[in-house]
This record gives sequence, structure tokens and C-alpha cells, in this order.
Amino acid sequence: MFGPGAQFHRFFNDPRWALAVVRATVLEAAHPQIGAALADNSSFVVHPWRRLRNTLVSLQRMFGADEHTRQREAARLNRLHERLSGTDARNQPYDAMDPEVRAWVVATLFESSVTMYRLSGEPLDQVTMELLYAEFQAFLAALGDQAGHLPPTLAEFWQYYDRMVAEELRNTEALNIILFKLFEHLPAPPLFAGLPTVWATGRALAGPVIGTVTVASLPEVFRRRAGLPEVPGAQTLMQSAYMAARLARALPDSWLRAENLVSLLQQSPDGDGPFTETLTALRARTKRAGALLRLITPVQAPVPAQQDGTAGTDTRRSAREFFTEVLDQTGDGHLDWPDLAAMARELCSRLDLDEPEETRLYDAFAAWWRELQTALDTDGDGRVSVEEYAAAAPSLAGPALIRVAEALFAATDADGDQFIDAEEYRLLFGRGFGRTVVDAEGRYSRGAFVRDFLSFMSGRQRSTPYDPLLSEA
Repeated sequence: MFGPGAQFHRFFNDPRWALAVVRATVLEAAHPQIGAALADNSSFVVHPWRRLRNTLVSLQRMFGADEHTRQREAARLNRLHERLSGTDARNQPYDAMDPEVRAWVVATLFESSVTMYRLSGEPLDQVTMELLYAEFQAFLAALGDQAGHLPPTLAEFWQYYDRMVAEELRNTEALNIILFKLFEHLPAPPLFAGLPTVWATGRALAGPVIGTVTVASLPEVFRRRAGLPEVPGAQTLMQSAYMAARLARALPDSWLRAENLVSLLQQSPDGDGPFTETLTALRARTKRAGALLRLITPVQAPVPAQQDGTAGTDTRRSAREFFTEVLDQTGDGHLDWPDLAAMARELCSRLDLDEPEETRLYDAFAAWWRELQTALDTDGDGRVSVEEYAAAAPSLAGPALIRVAEALFAATDADGDQFIDAEEYRLLFGRGFGRTVVDAEGRYSRGAFVRDFLSFMSGRQRSTPYDPLLSEA
């Protein structure tokens, strides 16, 4: 069911799957419980590329040939889902560990995989569909879910799917954010940092097209019940997009491999990854194109970064900028526990932590949130506004934040020698080791680590390693 010979790997590197994953995400967001969990806890609006990278890495681990890796990833996903529960704005409960909810997530991935073949004029035969369905059932079983939450046969699955679409899905807040906000305001990935004109121009063209194609690909009964717009020519545009993605398979294999996409999503402009030389040349050409575009539509360019990681001569940002760029991970304009949980989740994912290191880091962030709430929540509404934060920002670096830094250092210092070496540094930041943060022997001491972390999180000091880790899209 897993490994290179599985049906899953037929489409994992297929360009059409990019369209299918977006479609599946919309169908997930239309489920009331999933939509509420996304709206309350997810950072996908502010950090969509980070979310995509993490999803691709997780699927690679779950569908790979290594059983040990699959078990570790399943345990990590279960711990993550256990932390996602609560009530939505209408006081309706949601729980990411609900087996019916988890089954629907897997169902949307399977159905959208089948649909991408059908919409591109290459429908799967019955035997292939049954094999693919069995693999997704095995994926759900690998998470520890008992049989029965997905129907046992493919014929019964289609009945289940039609019923869910007709009776359970809703026009949720998360669905509308994805369709009508995310695509039109999609932030630039790290690769295009510093190229606002080029990115804004491309997004203005592609954003509405992706939204229209996604809506047109959804089941008609749901589109009508949810009141989604019917754009003239949308069906033709949608089929053309899927056909074009199918033809893109003629590109070299190295261009289409998902792991290469993951590497690109992690590649920062001044990083040291395998594509650095090529990307540097590409960015130079793109900047020239951006200069031409600015003659038509002027866009204020950011202050260029220096070799030491600072932005020009101004290495500090205002409290409001720091709040928006770093602290407000969910993009709702307030600071509360889901924002700090998103930070902890990203750090745990980047370091691939097991228990109990993961719990120790989450607990440290939870203690920091309680400290922030006590110190900054002056109106008692349970969250911190940008005004409350800006008024009391100097008091941010309390004992709890120091414990966060120490927990992060302990998690990064894999060999326990009280220093972070080059490989441990790369694992955390995904960037080149060096610059001004190491001692003469090329090591990063506990004291230096804690000092730099506090400087970033409380002093709003721009930082070469921490900005990409916690603020890039």
C-alpha cells in the first residue's frame, strides 16, 4: 500500500495534483468542524507556503516505504490534532480527532485525485480506483483510526461522498477565506522576497483564475447550495487548466518532483541550498523585469538586506510591525493562544521532535501566553490587540519567554553538549551556518542562543535566522 510502487505516487509528482489539493482543501474547509478549526487555529492565510511545504513533507513520510518514519509521522499528526479542539463563533464544538472528521479529510484527497484525472480527459479505470482507495484507507488506518469511518467498498464510498456533499457541507468562513481572500492576497513565497512588483503582477493575473477554476471544479449541488458565483465560461476555463496541467507532465522529471518543490519553498534569497546559484541568477533577471514593471506601476521596494542579515541600516521595526509580521500567525488581527501554538507547531515540525521534547516546547509557549495575557490583556477579552501590545511591548521579555528560549535550545541541541553545531543550526533554521551568531569555534552557545532569541522576540530586532523561520509566508 505504500512506497514507490503505490498508486499514490502516480499523482504525487503530477502537476494536476496542485489543482486537486486546492480543491480538496476547499472541500475540507466546507465541513463545519474542519472549517471552524481552520478559522480558529490555522496559519494558512498568513503562511500558506509554509503550510503547503509541511503538508507535502507529511504526505511523503506517510506514503513512503519506511514503516518507522510512517509511525513517527502518524504519532506527530495525532499529537497535533489532539491540540485542535474548541467551539466556533456559533458555540458549536469542533474536534480534529473526531474520526468522522478525519475520514472526510482523507475522502477529499482521494476524491479530488480521481476527479483530477477525469477533468483532464484521462479517467481512471475501476481497478486503479479501487487500488487507490485501498491506499487511502490504509493511510487512515496508519493514523490509528478503526475501519468503518470510511466505507469498506468503493461503491459505498461514492454514496457516502454524495451524502456528505448534499447534507453536511456548508459555506463556512474558512471556505470563503480560501476562495475570496487567500488567492487574491496570496503572500509571496521566500523565493520572491524583495520582488513585490513581479509577485503582485503575477498574483493579479493568476489569483482570480485559480479561484474560478477551483469553484468550477466543485460538485454542482454544493456550488448552488453554498451560493458560490457562477462565472460565464468557468467550466471551459477549468477544463483547460486541468488539460494544461496534464500536458505539463512532458516537462523534465526533475522539474516536477514534489521534493524539489519543497526545497524551493524553503529556499531563502540568501540561503545555501542546492539551487542557490540558479536562483540567484533567476532573481537577478526577475529584478530587472520588476524594474520595468515599476515604470508602469510604482511599488515601494523594501530596504535591501545586508550581509549580516539586517535590513539596510535600520535593524529595528515598530511594535505594530512586529505584531503583524511575527506574532499574529493566524492573521486575525489579535494575539491569542492559537498564534503561539502555531509558532510551537512550526518549530516542532522543523525539528521533527518526538515526545516529550514536543510537549516541553508547547508547555513553554503556553506559559508564555499566560504571562502575556496577564500583562497585556487590559480589557479582559482573553486576547491581546495590537494597541494593547504596542502600549506595553517593553514588558514582553519575562521569565516565561526565557523558558521558551531554553526549551528551544534543548530541543535543537540534539547531542546535549550545550552548544548548537552547524548541522543542528541548519536543521532549525534551514539556512547557512555562520554570520555573527557563532563563536570562534563555529558553535552557538546556550547564552548566545537565548540572548538572540530574546532580542528577536522582545526587542523587535530584525534577524537573519528568525525572520524566515517565523515570519515568511
